[in-house]
Amino acid sequence: MAEIKDPENTLILETTKGQVVIQLLPQVAPEHVARIKELAREKAYDGVVFHRVIDGFMAQTGDVQFGKQGSETFNPGRAGMGGSSKPDLKAEFSATSHIRGTCSMARSQNPNSANSQFFICFADAPWLNKQYSVWGQVISGMDIVDQIKRGEPVKDPDSIVSARVAADV
Repeated sequence: MAEIKDPENTLILETTKGQVVIQLLPQVAPEHVARIKELAREKAYDGVVFHRVIDGFMAQTGDVQFGKQGSETFNPGRAGMGGSSKPDLKAEFSATSHIRGTCSMARSQNPNSANSQFFICFADAPWLNKQYSVWGQVISGMDIVDQIKRGEPVKDPDSIVSARVAADV
């Protein structure tokens, strides 16, 4: 595991494939980082599937409404269409590039529609720069991310077993 220098701004994802450690970037997207930490602390991401995984591009997850296995609202056919009960976030676009391991918020056509869904880039994706809010960077476990089952939608998807702020572990 990577050395954790700032536990309050480090997210530990336990997935069905293994552990992924993400350095949060509050200096880049403070409101998005706050939302990720808030949802992690509420255990909202626990059991959420990776519903859209495109080889050579990214793995998307975070639909706590329709993508959370074991919840009353879990619906594999609708995973990716929901969010959380919290209000959408205003875009925090930055000069931080979408490179391998970048964690960024998913959104609709509306730039201010990010809520709970996010994606992890498998490879550099410069066309996303300054159009999506980057909030983190994988510092350990990209080999795990690379193993996540592909698909749109994914059949029998991998999931987040738990998401925790390192300071809380």
